[in-house]
Amino acid sequence: MELKGKNVFITGSTRGIGAAIAMAFAKSGANIVLNGRKEIPIEKIEEIKAQGAKCIGISGDISDYEKAGLMIEEAEKQLGAINILINNAGITNDKLIMRMSPEDFKTCLDINLIGTFNMTQHVLKKMMKKREGAIINLSSVSGLIGNVGQANYAASKAGVVGFTKSVAREAAARGVTCNAIAPGFIATDMTEVLSDKVKEQVVKQIPLQRFGKVEDIANAVIFLAKNPYITGQVINVDGGLVMHG
Repeated sequence: MELKGKNVFITGSTRGIGAAIAMAFAKSGANIVLNGRKEIPIEKIEEIKAQGAKCIGISGDISDYEKAGLMIEEAEKQLGAINILINNAGITNDKLIMRMSPEDFKTCLDINLIGTFNMTQHVLKKMMKKREGAIINLSSVSGLIGNVGQANYAASKAGVVGFTKSVAREAAARGVTCNAIAPGFIATDMTEVLSDKVKEQVVKQIPLQRFGKVEDIANAVIFLAKNPYITGQVINVDGGLVMHG
């Protein structure tokens, strides 16, 4: 898909991976909808506009089905139809399974998986009618191989993988692609809180011997958005951490 002039809605895009994805699309000539649970800082919007792109900010809770629909409606009023949806918003709430409350488990699923469903359903019908569109979901290597203390997060991200493949099969005949990216350990606010000892242990498990950059994820997202013949795939951007033979 040619990205210039396309409208891209990116959930959880005020910082970290989401912000890098937004910037990459803006540099490619796309128009951007920044999204987060809180009001979008004006400086974030101006930063995107400085790339020559149109940019609006729409805040809201993606785990609420009705609010998700209203956010899409507002974006369409201001920019037009959404051509590309990036389901990036996600949370962690790490605890060992024996100490995890039902609410701890449910909260991760509500944002990471239910939120992905909510946003996807609200854009998919219109994409299929136009016979064009791309949906890219952010999963995680934790959703592929699990991780200690992340039963809730891993379950939600594994669900995103199954969801992605199902949507890809349903939408393919109408020219809409749906793929997922599974990041490994990426240098963000979430990994910055890890101790130096833990970081050293993690790096030893990564064949490329380093954490990834947010730009590594953004580049993969752009690649998938541009390619109309890739669908139903999960691309690991993890420095080789998870290899399927």
